[in-house]
Amino acid sequence: MNKPFDRYASMAFFLIGAVFVWESRKISATSYGSSVGPDIFPMGLGILMMLLSVRLFYEVFRSKAASGEKQIYDYKRFGIILAAAVLYAFFLEEIGYLIGTTLFLFIGFQVIEPGKRLRSLAISAAFSVVVYYVFVVLLEGSLPGWPVWFS
Repeated sequence: MNKPFDRYASMAFFLIGAVFVWESRKISATSYGSSVGPDIFPMGLGILMMLLSVRLFYEVFRSKAASGEKQIYDYKRFGIILAAAVLYAFFLEEIGYLIGTTLFLFIGFQVIEPGKRLRSLAISAAFSVVVYYVFVVLLEGSLPGWPVWFS
């Protein structure tokens, strides 16, 4: 654990989260045809970011002094997940939320823990379907469900 970096990163992310919450209050509360307004996601993201940064700050002060070992960074895994995230954002409209999110999560799970492909695919698909159902059906929001060429 890199204590100084983590400490400053937690402070920076807390401030970014606070800005998200503050600025999301300026967005209109509802959008036409949806009970979930455009202010909900940035506000929720900001609150989550603030909570996680407080947790990181707490963990930094709770951890023992770092040993003199040099950290090894895994750039290959980072690059794969970054590329998958960029492709996910780029093709979300064309392939839809359900297929895109399932593929993105599957790739992420395989990068983190290779093997157990069927289990990873099942968890990815279940998560995508549950989030889609909650957001679109229960909260009456909108997401690109299936691609146009699939229907």
